[in-house]
Formats: sequence, C-alpha cells, structure tokens
Amino acid sequence: MSILVIAEHDNKELKSATANTVTAAAKLGEVTALIAGHNCSAATQQLAALEGVSKVIVADSETYQHALAEQLAKLVLTNVSGFTHILASATTFGKNLMPRVAALLNVAQISDIISIEDADTFKRPIYAGNAIATVKSNDAVKVITVRGTAFDAAASGDLAAVEEIAPASADSRTRYVSQVLSESDRPELTAAKIIISGGRGVGSAENFSLLETLADKLGAGLGASRAAVDAGYVPNDYQVGQTGKIVAPDLYIAIGISGAIQHLAGMKDSKVIVAINKDEDAPIFELADYGLVGDLFDLLPQLITAVDQA
Repeated sequence: MSILVIAEHDNKELKSATANTVTAAAKLGEVTALIAGHNCSAATQQLAALEGVSKVIVADSETYQHALAEQLAKLVLTNVSGFTHILASATTFGKNLMPRVAALLNVAQISDIISIEDADTFKRPIYAGNAIATVKSNDAVKVITVRGTAFDAAASGDLAAVEEIAPASADSRTRYVSQVLSESDRPELTAAKIIISGGRGVGSAENFSLLETLADKLGAGLGASRAAVDAGYVPNDYQVGQTGKIVAPDLYIAIGISGAIQHLAGMKDSKVIVAINKDEDAPIFELADYGLVGDLFDLLPQLITAVDQA
C-alpha cells in the first residue's frame, strides 16, 4: 500500500503533530509526504529527515503561502493517484483540510484515530473519550485524521528523496485577507512537555498572572478550560478539551478546574496529572495522580516558592 501524509508547517518549521502522523502512517505502508507552502525549504528538510518517510513531494508556490484549505485540497486531489490512504494530523489544519479532500473524492472521512487495526479498520474515541469506536471502511481511498497524542513522534533519520511538483490551479473563489495570531514565548500546547491549565476557579484574567508566573518558571505551556475561555480570562487558543486542543504532556497541572468530561477528554492521556481545587469532590481528582485540596490563591504562591528553591 502507498500512503500519503499531508504535512503541517508554517513555512519555516514543521509542526510536531506531523511527526506523530508519520508514525501512524508507517504502520500502513510506504509513506510519501506532501508539503505545500512558499519558501518552505527548511520545513521540507525537517520532513524529509523523519524516519518512515520514503519520499517527499513539495509544491512551493505563493498559492500555498497561507495554507488555505481550499487551495490545498485541489493540490491533494491532483496528486492522489495511486495512494490508498491519505493522512493528516487531527489539528485545526487537518480538521479544516481533510473533510474537503474526502468530499472531493466522494468518500467518508475517518476522524481522530487512536489505533490502526489493519488497512481498513481503525479505532477512534467517541462520547468525549468514554467509549472507543472501531470503524471499518470499504472506500478505495481512506481519508484519515490522526490524534497525535496516541502515536509516538517519528524520530529523525536519513534524508528521504525530495521531488518538486507543480501547483494545482488556484481556486479563484478563495483569497487570503489577514491573519491574527497570539504570540507567546511559551511552548505550543500540543508540543509542550509541561502544561499549566486554569479553569473558572481562577476567577479572572488578572488572576491568571499567577499561572503565568508558574508556567514561566517551569518552561511550561499555558492552557485553560472552556469555562475560563468563555469567561474571557484567556484567548480561545489556550483551550484544552474536546472542542479545544488535545494534549498529552509529561506533566499537566490543573488549577481551579473541576473536571468536566469535555475537558478531561483533551488531557487524560497526560503522563502525570496534578489537580489543585478547593472542592474535594471535584471530578478532576478521580483522574489526577496527585491532588491538592485547598484555595489556589494560598497554594500557588507556595508552589511558586518551592519551585524557586528547588
């Protein structure tokens, strides 16, 4: 079988979820990776160095500078001949692109897989992760998004061959207007080894400064529950959960988060979970490896002091 992986990047750097997707793809067969962008040679080299990638095809054009899904879907469709499976990460990028690819191919998309049973059969979480569905597809081409936290990231190896391809005809109905990004020196949530997350219990946007202090001292990413995002404490790109980002860091510290099922679905695969909450019956404690019951405004300063003294 021949497998196509669609790479996610920012023209300068490959996104970490692509390495996890390559690991999943390699379980199915020989992997060809497609990267489309503009002046993306650095990201292309990173992709070519991933173990499991046998070939990289690159479309370098201004058309793909901003990774518009409408343009990328046409490119994928132009180059899909001979591939039995098309995979991308189950990030915002993949969730935007792959349904369009599936629709153009007139096949069903298989979303957010966590396991590959065989070439036609996959497992994916449903009901906020409380059940695992086994899905079998009879489509000639399988269009799949991969939950990165379920697969190890592919390591770096020998460079694969790189081949340039022509861009597809542009979709004249779609054009790039502008982009607003949240800039931060902290690690990206989906790649962070440590994440500090706050919930509605933090109380206000100003109180999140305590979490920011702890995150900076630990070199951690900063996350939040949907309740905190909806309350306006932090931007929505901080959101961890079923409708936010799926993360699995080495350490996840949940502060003032009660543990709604939608939030747990996004972080329950974390290796070590620490919860701080004044409600000893909060559902988060059922999942936590370590729990601190008490007022976060008393406990957090103590924790910050302990980190300084460590």
